[in-house]
Amino acid sequence: MLDQPALVVVAAAALAAAVVWGRSARRLQRAHTRISASTGAESEASLLARAAYLKDVHAAGLYLVVLVVAVIEAGWSLRWGRYVLFAAVVPAALSLRYGRALLRQARMAESRSQLEQRAEEVLEQEALAPRRWAARLAPEELAEIPGFEVGTLYRAGTGMMAGDFYDVFRTGRSRIAAVIGDVSGHGIEPSITAFQAKYLLRLFLRQFRDPGQALEELNGQVFSQHHGEEFISMAVVVFDTEAGTLRYASAGHPPAFLWHGGEVRGLEATGPLISLTSDGEYTSREVPLAAGDLVLLYTDGLAEARNGESLFGEDRIANHLRRDPGVDVDVLCKSLGEAAEDYASGPLNDDIAILAVRRTT
Repeated sequence: MLDQPALVVVAAAALAAAVVWGRSARRLQRAHTRISASTGAESEASLLARAAYLKDVHAAGLYLVVLVVAVIEAGWSLRWGRYVLFAAVVPAALSLRYGRALLRQARMAESRSQLEQRAEEVLEQEALAPRRWAARLAPEELAEIPGFEVGTLYRAGTGMMAGDFYDVFRTGRSRIAAVIGDVSGHGIEPSITAFQAKYLLRLFLRQFRDPGQALEELNGQVFSQHHGEEFISMAVVVFDTEAGTLRYASAGHPPAFLWHGGEVRGLEATGPLISLTSDGEYTSREVPLAAGDLVLLYTDGLAEARNGESLFGEDRIANHLRRDPGVDVDVLCKSLGEAAEDYASGPLNDDIAILAVRRTT
């Protein structure tokens, strides 16, 4: 039988080894939980982490058994106990010898899983950012306005976030403004500029009845802030149901199309791009407005959908409206977007924003 001091040494060694493997198992268990949450319980990384965790649990359990046997042997002197204890001396010694390395590796595995989780969270936030900006600049749903039907479509291109935006809102008791615009470039800066321009124009259109004057005020504000570094194309249409008129102004934007009196009419630009020059002049034009009239506005991503060297073009947009001017406004926007995608020979690089507004009464 082993003498009492030897049993104490064996029990202490087994206890230390069990603690080492137990701490390592605890860290690997936390790493496994995080990996499973981010990649799924059946992923390769999750299965490997679980295998490492179970290995350390097994080792910790083994040394706990040795500890129990040592304690029992000290009290009851079991004949077979001494052989178990002798066999456990070698792995116990190895555990003590490499204990620090094992714990360091477990810490590294846990830290790596934490870093990977954080990296995935950052990437997820970066992926969400363009959609969140788009929801502010070109929301899927706009507030309902009695007497009008409003249809919208926004489709992101293959590049970074862009600066396409639209808006429909009241500027007075009988006046409704519809706005669409596009800031040059891609990335966060054009998106911020688009956000600023959208809400500055709301202010100016409530302050000035004339959309051309509102564009002049906006041009002065944007140019003073950006010094001609970013350009904005924009079209503004103001429906006046009391006067029975439609006034529009455009800052270098692709022509909007008006369905009125059984015909499709283009609403061309009435001034230069916003921020192109500090003293840009913008005029407004006025046409009659009747129930059933519809205005179709869009950004250049629609007209510039490309099939080889050929563009989808403004004529196809006008003809699309001409074929069925009475179609539901949401259906009109959706079908135009689908037509451009079908026409294009590859993915659409630029964002597409479409806004259709029909007076119903």
